[in-house]
Amino acid sequence: MTKLVAISSSPIKKGNLEYLAGHMVEAAKTKGCQTHMFHLSSMKIKECIHCNACVAKQKSGKYCMLDDDAQAIFEKLEEADIILLASPVYHMRMNARMAALTDRLRVFIFGNISGGKLKNKIGISAAVAWKRHGGFETTHLSHMYVFYNLDMLPVGCHHSISPLGASAVSIRHGEGLFERDIKKGVIEDTAGLKSGEMLVKRALEVSKMVRRS
Repeated sequence: MTKLVAISSSPIKKGNLEYLAGHMVEAAKTKGCQTHMFHLSSMKIKECIHCNACVAKQKSGKYCMLDDDAQAIFEKLEEADIILLASPVYHMRMNARMAALTDRLRVFIFGNISGGKLKNKIGISAAVAWKRHGGFETTHLSHMYVFYNLDMLPVGCHHSISPLGASAVSIRHGEGLFERDIKKGVIEDTAGLKSGEMLVKRALEVSKMVRRS
């Protein structure tokens, strides 16, 4: 069974980004995929301090010397076939919570035990922005750079608004105007939610091809 692990990095619990990521997870479930979702809003993830302990001191059950919630994420990522990184758009890139976690993924590059363990896994990106043209593609690219550096296989989809990833807006029509009555505008973004479904469909197609090869 194909396994998808999603990571939502918004600091807002049950907000727009968690809704989009959850929608994509549900789309995967309907296609028979086993899923797991992490919400960084309720987790403690420390910054990488570049101590290089992972290079020679990893042991079973201990990817990193820092003591926080990252261990559980590392374990699930190693089991996954598809990894979804979902970030709100901050200054046209991923936010700090996602950056802190993805910096820590160097354990899958240099780790004496886990090095190379994410190689050839499928990587997909999702983002929620305030404005329709407010930084989706550069945010997706910040996720893609992580996938490339980990020797993963980044997957996009022509039918996901941006070919680089699922893209949805948090405000009506993506106009970037503040409206007090809109608490979760992503629900109204039918096209944005559909883009998530299409990207999941494409990721599952590619995952099947990789397993057959």
